[in-house]
Amino acid sequence: MKRSKLERHELLQVKIAESPFVTDEDLSHLLGVSIQTIRLDRLELSIPEVRERIKLVAENNLTDSIRSLPVDEIIGEIIDIVVGERAISIFEMKPEHVFKRNQIARGHHLFAQANSLAVAIVDDELALTAKANIRFTRSVHEGDRVVAKATVKRNTGQPDRVVVEVESFVEQNAVFSGEFEMFHKKIDDKARV
Repeated sequence: MKRSKLERHELLQVKIAESPFVTDEDLSHLLGVSIQTIRLDRLELSIPEVRERIKLVAENNLTDSIRSLPVDEIIGEIIDIVVGERAISIFEMKPEHVFKRNQIARGHHLFAQANSLAVAIVDDELALTAKANIRFTRSVHEGDRVVAKATVKRNTGQPDRVVVEVESFVEQNAVFSGEFEMFHKKIDDKARV
């Protein structure tokens, strides 16, 4: 059943309001139209593409809450964070992030996304990784969008340490997991890891 343009526009706005990080490709499948039609509809409705929507959310909601490092030093784009509790970031695997011969992502990019998210979630001026236990569970390919979710799990019993667990997914498939023991201090404290 073909929808009218007005119905399609209304449904497009509802879907983007429900899930602001939905891609044009996902929207084209949901609405049964071409990606080009979705792009034209977004232009008419002045809705930016998914990358711009992510950046707007990050700039508006997140930059003031992160104390441990500048947002532009985080690998991936943070889309949600409650400092000291949880965070989510998205990282798109581009040609420069994969091996040329097989288009499989280089592992250090997955680690960097997870590690920088673990640093960002710590509620202190200085956060460093003291120890990490990581596991790669599935290969990631060029064009994949990796969603990393970090959660502060527990204090280690030491006042300057906290454990952060990070899980990364492509669609619904787990691709990486890690447990990061984070050292944290105020910058003016003269402590060593």
